[in-house]
Amino acid sequence: MKFMKIGTKPDTFYTQDASRILITDTPNDLVVRINNTTYHLHRSSLVPKCGLLPRLFTDSEESDSVTIELNDIPGGADAFELCAKFCYGITINLSAHNLVNVLCASTFLRMSDSVEKGNLLPKLEAFFHSCVLQGWKDSIVALQSTSKLPEWCENLGIIRKSIDSIVEKILTPIAEVSWSHTYTRPGYAKRQHHSVPKDWWTEDISDLDLDLFRCVITAARSTFTLPPQLIGEALHVYTCRWLPYFKSKSHSDKGSVSEGFLLRLVSIASYVGASLTTKTELIRKAGLQLDEATLEDLLLRSHSSSHHRRYDTDLVATVLESFLMLWRRQSSAHLSSNNSQLLHSIRKVAKLIDSYLQAVAQDVHMSVSKFVSLAEAVPDIARESHDRLYKAINTYLKVHPEISKEEKKQLCRSLDCQKLSAEVRARAVKNERMPLRTVVQALFFDQESSSKGASSRLDSQELFSRGKETSTDIHSRMHKLHLGQAETASIGKAKNILEGAKRGEEKIRSSTDPKKIVRKGTRSEHKHHISRDR
Repeated sequence: MKFMKIGTKPDTFYTQDASRILITDTPNDLVVRINNTTYHLHRSSLVPKCGLLPRLFTDSEESDSVTIELNDIPGGADAFELCAKFCYGITINLSAHNLVNVLCASTFLRMSDSVEKGNLLPKLEAFFHSCVLQGWKDSIVALQSTSKLPEWCENLGIIRKSIDSIVEKILTPIAEVSWSHTYTRPGYAKRQHHSVPKDWWTEDISDLDLDLFRCVITAARSTFTLPPQLIGEALHVYTCRWLPYFKSKSHSDKGSVSEGFLLRLVSIASYVGASLTTKTELIRKAGLQLDEATLEDLLLRSHSSSHHRRYDTDLVATVLESFLMLWRRQSSAHLSSNNSQLLHSIRKVAKLIDSYLQAVAQDVHMSVSKFVSLAEAVPDIARESHDRLYKAINTYLKVHPEISKEEKKQLCRSLDCQKLSAEVRARAVKNERMPLRTVVQALFFDQESSSKGASSRLDSQELFSRGKETSTDIHSRMHKLHLGQAETASIGKAKNILEGAKRGEEKIRSSTDPKKIVRKGTRSEHKHHISRDR
């Protein structure tokens, strides 16, 4: 690893409480606060080299001491202190481990040659290009350090330059690989081999965070130089590096890494063409803890070029099926101690999938068949309420107004109107985007629920009005649609339901009328009324 040493003076900074103070005969006249750390410094040393500072205290330059806050400096107090030491000529040591933070901080402080010749920023840039990027492990360490300051590093081109350097070395002919690398594969001893193995680079890049690893693999794959098997091997090495129990079939490793991490690994495995064994095991582990996922974890971009869908719904469906297979096996074991836990788990997943359906429904390229397949994969017992599913279907119908009447029926096939809340069911009855069959079902359960309420001495007049209003809505829908025989029959049944409900409510209202309670009819009159009602 390469190092750069700047400055010759000894380090005379010391800590007192939460302050960093420089031992000097000159009184300090500059106080810099960075979060919980306070620096007592001198304007005469920092201002000539830091172009930002004069802009922060121009109005106060006549005072004896100036206090400024730099809480948003990239790299925080550690990076600032190295910049400050440079201003005093104190020795600082730089390497790939701390270079990126100091480079971003010096950019923030505007320590360029235009402020003072021989300033810190150009020295750091020269070290980065001529030394760090020339080394294999230095490039990887520098790239890894960008994860703490992604926006700054992206804007300064540090991420792109580091990735390009790494990929360039990965593509180097085996015979020309001369730099130090890590290779600890079982059965391999460097002294027994005269040539470098083809996958020499896979272990070192496995130290990267997942997103950075993905960027490197994607860039290497885009060159169409490396064979798919080699890229797949890199993913396998990475997986074993971060999942110590990857080859274990036990469940004791559940939760060792986050579900979001596992799902992104599955996505990368599908994209780079990893082996079937690797993909299968990753899917199994992701399915094992799907109930711990968040909606954001599931919203993975699709890499497929065969369709234009925004999200990878096939991946989610595959992981869901893996989860359900395990859930069914555990449920069939009749473990009473785990029954409530299993039910809680499947219901969490159902809510998650319904929320996911609401999100993917907004994709104009989402097909009806994919949407229906995912919606129907969730077992009936998992959904206590169908409100989320209704919202997902309604969103899909809004975004895809061109779908056929038959496709609308397919969408609503898994919707149980009896499991809709009263509020959502009332909206469904009046929703002209919904297929008529669904509206009739919603109407039936709405009336059934209302009738039970009326029998419990609720406001029957309000119920009668709702029934009349709903009937009007249905008749209005009939005039707007071209109905077949089956649908016409459904409408007839709905009308009978409505009329029966209204007659029942009239009887309830009559029985509660004080005047009619006093004047009761004869038995023959009562029979006459009953036969007439029929």
